[in-house]
Amino acid sequence: MSGRRIPERLQIWIDARVRHHLSHAQVQMARELGMNAKKLGKLDDQGQEPWKLPLPAFIEHLYFKRFGKGRPDVVVSIEKRARIQEDKKALKREMRRWRTGDTGQG
Repeated sequence: MSGRRIPERLQIWIDARVRHHLSHAQVQMARELGMNAKKLGKLDDQGQEPWKLPLPAFIEHLYFKRFGKGRPDVVVSIEKRARIQEDKKALKREMRRWRTGDTGQG
């Protein structure tokens, strides 16, 4: 995504994906479950707590419990989601400009 800025609220999920070795599907599951990306470290097993599931397995377990399926039907990466949101915003801006008759030239 050269030249495009990823919003901060999505960037923290990218950082969490890298830090906790999660897949795009697991990040999407965690977001759909309403988890907080900044607090995933508390849920992660650091090897000293043998009773805890590893974070990816824990997210998949909770997702299955709540939604009754193993993974989302359509998996979209955070970067692609940011690109889609930005394109949608640009289209909305363009349509607003078109409706008001503003050409954008000074």
